[in-house]
Amino acid sequence: MVQDIFELINKEKNRQNNTIELIASENFVSKNILKAQGSVLTNKYAEGVPYKRYYGGCEIIDEIETRAIEDAKKLFEVKYANVQPHSGSAANMAVYRALLKPKDKVLSMKLEAGGHLSHGSSMSFSGMDYEFHSYNVDKETNMLNYNDIRRLALKVKPKLIIAGASSYPRKIDFEEFRKIADEVGAYLMVDMAHIAGLVAAGLHQNPCKYADVVTSTTHKTLRGPRGGIILTNDSILIGKINKAVFPGIQGGPLEHVIAAKAVCFEEAMNLDFIKYQKQIIKNAKVLCDVLKMEGFKIVTNGTDNHLLLVDTKKSIGMTGKEAENVLEKIGITCNKNMIPYDPTTPYITSGIRLGTPAMTTRGFSEKDFVEVGKIISLSLKNSENKQIQEELKIRVSNLLKKYPLYEEGDLHE
Repeated sequence: MVQDIFELINKEKNRQNNTIELIASENFVSKNILKAQGSVLTNKYAEGVPYKRYYGGCEIIDEIETRAIEDAKKLFEVKYANVQPHSGSAANMAVYRALLKPKDKVLSMKLEAGGHLSHGSSMSFSGMDYEFHSYNVDKETNMLNYNDIRRLALKVKPKLIIAGASSYPRKIDFEEFRKIADEVGAYLMVDMAHIAGLVAAGLHQNPCKYADVVTSTTHKTLRGPRGGIILTNDSILIGKINKAVFPGIQGGPLEHVIAAKAVCFEEAMNLDFIKYQKQIIKNAKVLCDVLKMEGFKIVTNGTDNHLLLVDTKKSIGMTGKEAENVLEKIGITCNKNMIPYDPTTPYITSGIRLGTPAMTTRGFSEKDFVEVGKIISLSLKNSENKQIQEELKIRVSNLLKKYPLYEEGDLHE
């Protein structure tokens, strides 16, 4: 029966190899990260923080986790880091527990405007435990309007303001958020999960210079293992955060994942990583331009980062759910996504979110994304034409053959 599991893993590897991956929150890790995450470190319990553990035998674990902490601090130019959160949502939960009391007021971005479930959705622990108020984007431009956010903050008087998004295609001015937070006497937390790689490469304003606390995942643009981190320059807050992570919300840290995070941070300090991040943005802009030329409505009319939102409902009368299903059948994976002021539900949506990090990792250039854009357009506009869909499958396959992902043996050496 164990062999069945490895057969399924191999099938998933083949799926990844044979799919154009455009989910903005996904990426492909290096062989070194795979090795670290699949290592014997998974055997070790290490509750506590380095050199203050509740179990013996943690001498080497302490060195590994300290290395991850120091690399994270260096990469993001910050004084303190906790690398133990199992996910971005767990990192956010720990910060809330460290800074807030139940039912305290929080101001964050509206979900359909580009925010995240853990930023106050009624379906999330965040919306259940705290009193969240939401700022929206401008109805005409679909961009953040900092004057409107300021007015809302003055009215709500939150204890915490959250900046950061999961589907906002433009740069965020964290310095402006800092001014608003100071004016109302609030903490400022930035969730940079989606743009962490761009920040690390110096291609986006570094929130660590302005926020009281910064959270992030280590996958997405950062191209590391699935997990979370918390960063701060405040010596008092890091103590509260450490206690909120353990024993507050987690038990033993996943040291095999933390080792993989350390590898990720070191990879992100390489000059090649900066080139990679620049290519992510170039590819996103090209994909955006092609789809605009093909007549698709793009939310905010462009992108500054790694993702773009396509309003499929207004463009071709197709819901995001329908568009996602059509593209998956020809070998392109993306996700249905709500757009600002979306009249539908999160399960249906009026659009799709497209991201370039994963395929840029595989080697796709601007030329390749021109082809991707044309394939997407043809597929969605001819969703009932079986012949065209079959021809597009071949075009997808031909693209992928040029850029193999994981070879035989990469996962089980």
